[in-house]
Amino acid sequence: MILGDGLDLVIVGSIGYDDIQTPYGKVSSLLGGSASYSGLSAAFHARDIGLERVSVGLVSIIGSDFDETSYRRIVDAGLDIEGVKQSDGMTFRWSGKYEGSMDHAITVSTEVNVLSDFKPTLPASWKDPTILFCSSASPATQIEVLNANQGSKVTALDTFQLWIDSEFSGLSEALRKVDIAIFNEDEVNAIGDGQNFLESGRNIITGQSLNGGELAGSGPQCLIIKRGSAGCVCIHRDGLIILPAYPTESVVDPTGCGDVFAGAFLAQLVPHEGNLSDIESIRRALIHATVTASFNIESFGSDSISSLKRGKYRARLDRYRRMAGII
Repeated sequence: MILGDGLDLVIVGSIGYDDIQTPYGKVSSLLGGSASYSGLSAAFHARDIGLERVSVGLVSIIGSDFDETSYRRIVDAGLDIEGVKQSDGMTFRWSGKYEGSMDHAITVSTEVNVLSDFKPTLPASWKDPTILFCSSASPATQIEVLNANQGSKVTALDTFQLWIDSEFSGLSEALRKVDIAIFNEDEVNAIGDGQNFLESGRNIITGQSLNGGELAGSGPQCLIIKRGSAGCVCIHRDGLIILPAYPTESVVDPTGCGDVFAGAFLAQLVPHEGNLSDIESIRRALIHATVTASFNIESFGSDSISSLKRGKYRARLDRYRRMAGII
């Protein structure tokens, strides 16, 4: 385990258990949560893809029922868990299912448990990391973490529909505080209120569609739009990047793909100290994110990311570059 001291990438989010049903089967009590998926993905890049000096830490909470196998999976990946607290009570649990094309998860139940009263705080030695990622917690929690770490070189967040519907004002405030937002296409359209996702994305970046409009300030300078089988798009104040998805034939479980994408993307930005003026660095990071996420959908839970090997990854990365005409 990496010892926490001036970490490069800190991920604030949930660690929990997932119960998942897809057309390919039904599984229960798999390691899940946004911090788990994005952390394991970032750790793979730090460990196996030439980023050996990149350190990654998690900030979250687990219950007394959190098992040794799940704990070892996180620690053995090389993730620093100094920021993970353990509390009496049950660990966060999400139950969901996918049907048909599996484009959208259907939530069966969410048991917040110990996560309900959690106030994330970075260890003192982690303050102001190079990149700070606030995954899909409440906007109020994201704002609190962002305000406490204003010296971070790059800040990023994601969200989900609940916060768009119930806490739009807070989400707008959070979006004005971060450099990068990582959303799926539905979330972009819900926030941006445009005729299409590109217009919606521009409305978010300019601040037009946020609470208070452009007069209240602009949004993030970089918006990443995850479009599933249609690939991804980066809308940047200085340009536009469009990449296809990797054509995976075996789609078993999409759970956590967006988090895996985010973890890989942000880990790849660390060597550039999160320099968002370098469009080419962003494009390279998105290529890695796309390829990494393509492995996650091939098995239930985080198994495929935890067991991914460098050679297999590099081979797919090369195939993707050739397929997409990327040098």
